[in-house]
Amino acid sequence: MPLFGLVGKNISYSFSQVYFREKFEKLQLADHSYVNFDIPKIEDFPSLIRERSDIRGFNVTIPYKEAVIPYLSGLSNKAEQIGAVNVIKVGRNDLTGYNTDYYGFQASLQPLLHEEHRKALILGTGGASKAVAFSFEELGIDHTFVSRSPAEGQLSYKDLNEDILGEYLVIVNCTPLGTFPNTENKPDIPYQHITPKHLLYDLIYNPAETLFLKEGKQRGATISNGLKMLQLQAEKAWEIWNSPADGA
Repeated sequence: MPLFGLVGKNISYSFSQVYFREKFEKLQLADHSYVNFDIPKIEDFPSLIRERSDIRGFNVTIPYKEAVIPYLSGLSNKAEQIGAVNVIKVGRNDLTGYNTDYYGFQASLQPLLHEEHRKALILGTGGASKAVAFSFEELGIDHTFVSRSPAEGQLSYKDLNEDILGEYLVIVNCTPLGTFPNTENKPDIPYQHITPKHLLYDLIYNPAETLFLKEGKQRGATISNGLKMLQLQAEKAWEIWNSPADGA
């Protein structure tokens, strides 16, 4: 029986599990299954592989998109460029990492972009933010990371002011702030400077409208959650698992 699953931490509820179980039903793939592999530390990953010889592929989520890389046999070109993995294809004797986050984000973002959207702030510096940055590079949009502990060339949340938000009209939340059940949380940015010219995109999909997005909506900004991105990256993952090779 072909088995697929999600590797992460604290993933009792996951988009991927629901999505693929419904997909298998629609495709009448009764012998296929999808489960969550909630592991407390990435060092448990090799034993998971050894114990489940029927695994064909994984999705990877927080906090292992970067940490899983040393355990893989190789990476696709784009996963290597991005430096993060959210899909693993299991071969007979190898594990290959791919990144479909960048594809899902880029394809869901493009219809929302306007001429003035030339600069973007990326809130957070984890694995998902790297895929977002790669997408912006392909789209020709200048971008800057915002972090609580900024490295060189990055901004801190304290740096954000009216001038910066007037220049960076696209803001993407790549942090978990606002995710269910902690829906009262939001990134600490000066929302009073958000305007109808802004585009706020949240990678979170549960709840459908986070406080981050609500703040933008109240000020007339274009908003989007991460559901479409997840759907698109999941479909790309399915293609990878069922094809000889893929460059994602």
